[in-house]
Amino acid sequence: MSKPLSVAVAGLGTVGAGVLGLLRANADLISARAGRPIAVTAVSARDRTRDRGVSISGLRWYDDPVALASDPGVDVVVETIGGSEGPARDLIGAALAAGKPVVTANKALLAIHGAELAQAAERARVPLAFEAAVAGGIPAIKAIREGLAGNRILRVTGILNGTCNYILTQMRERGREFAEALADAQRLGYAEADPSFDVDGVDAAHKLAILAALAFGRPVDFGAVHVEGIRGVSALDIKLAEELGYRIKLLGLATCSEAGVEARVHPCMVPVAHPIATVDGVFNAIVAEGDHVGRVVLEGRGAGAGPTASAVVADLVDIARGRHTPVWGAESLSAMPSVGMEGRSGAYYLRLMVVDRPGVIADVTGALRDAGISLESMLQRGRSPGEAVPVVLTTHDASEVAMREAVRRIAALDAVLEPPALIRIENP
Repeated sequence: MSKPLSVAVAGLGTVGAGVLGLLRANADLISARAGRPIAVTAVSARDRTRDRGVSISGLRWYDDPVALASDPGVDVVVETIGGSEGPARDLIGAALAAGKPVVTANKALLAIHGAELAQAAERARVPLAFEAAVAGGIPAIKAIREGLAGNRILRVTGILNGTCNYILTQMRERGREFAEALADAQRLGYAEADPSFDVDGVDAAHKLAILAALAFGRPVDFGAVHVEGIRGVSALDIKLAEELGYRIKLLGLATCSEAGVEARVHPCMVPVAHPIATVDGVFNAIVAEGDHVGRVVLEGRGAGAGPTASAVVADLVDIARGRHTPVWGAESLSAMPSVGMEGRSGAYYLRLMVVDRPGVIADVTGALRDAGISLESMLQRGRSPGEAVPVVLTTHDASEVAMREAVRRIAALDAVLEPPALIRIENP
């Protein structure tokens, strides 16, 4: 059997420790599939004494992760530190400059600096692999970059953040409000103490930027992604969505048209019959649409030690076998422009809390009419003269610009007691 592949792991948190555990637990199987053993020989982390559930005895220890890049006994560097700047970026840059392949789970780094790192990897003629950066254990990168290589990909949609999906599931199944469901997710370890990256949509946007670059063969462009989170979604919205035949999901959506590439992350109303509507809890899902293959749906665990380590090890097996694919799936990338959110056209859900008095609905529908927006349906539950009642409207297809103008005018009506809740209706 060939010489073992020597691996250095920087970052021994959940994912890094998971990689060590998986390589040891399935060593014989991995060796057979890789054509040679894969062994971790060096590690770096902030605390040498911490119990991680895996032994680091006998491994070379580095306090400085960047030093792993110059270790002559290391063939491949695995980066699981995280963060778009600092040690993670320095380590990957140093490893590529040293001509060493890199495997990373770092979606923020790739979303922001992916173009620069890809150029460095191409200059060094070594792999920069990142299956673990998107959707954990789901082989989303391989599916889009390799499995669908013969297709012109038209659209990629995904539930890309398990924390948000868990919160929205709890809100639907238990009638909880956002704050209560978030606290539960934090107690269970699904959400960080500071959950902003997750619940504000940033984490999902990082992953969508990567998927859009792969799907459409253009440089990664995180700045072009429109980002909204789930803080504004209420238990009432989720209940009303069910009555209308929808479920609310935080989706990442990327489409390619003659106008360019549109990439956006925001809460969506998804028809209950769509496969993605039934993906609940901490699970992720990705739907890709190719011009010849049609729709492909992938579902699985999007985070955690086991699923993410599984993706890291899959990349290590490729490297051990000498399989090397261009970072973004093509030798040359297109210069397609980005299409902003104002280019979106589709149906909308609009919930208002209004004073129940004559003429209010006429004022609301008048604002929609003046913006050129037609209604598909309207719900009003009961009568409470002089008090606040919810009114729900769904529209036929309208432009984002027209809808925002209509909402601005509606919010200014004195009978509207709180900012309108606007959720886009999608059929991915």
